Amino acid sequence: MPKQTLAVLTEKFTIHSLPVNSEIPEQVLNSSLYFIGKTHEELSIVVPETVIIDSDESDTDWCVLEVLGPLQLSMVGIMAQIGNVLANAKISIFIVSTFETDFFLVKQKDLKAATVALEQDGYKVIL
Repeated sequence: MPKQTLAVLTEKFTIHSLPVNSEIPEQVLNSSLYFIGKTHEELSIVVPETVIIDSDESDTDWCVLEVLGPLQLSMVGIMAQIGNVLANAKISIFIVSTFETDFFLVKQKDLKAATVALEQDGYKVIL
């Protein structure tokens, strides 16, 4: 099977951590792209840096590499293979997924190294 194509989104993103019982801010829901994850301990929200929310903690300067899909849920190893390439390049990642694709977040300072590592491993990266 040929390797996937990834596209770098133009916006930079922030990862927020909020108390588990927090309401989701309206500006998040009005954002062009967002990801929400909730566990028994916390609420995590990923939004473009232009969306300002009051959170307990936040981490800025994340770039998004979108695996162009749609991917089938039955496909095996896509996330692991891309994750291994980035791990071997010593690049930290934060991953979010949807029904049709995966999004790999890397720090802006690591974006160039990430694209080089992926391209050297046979992936196509659209900047």
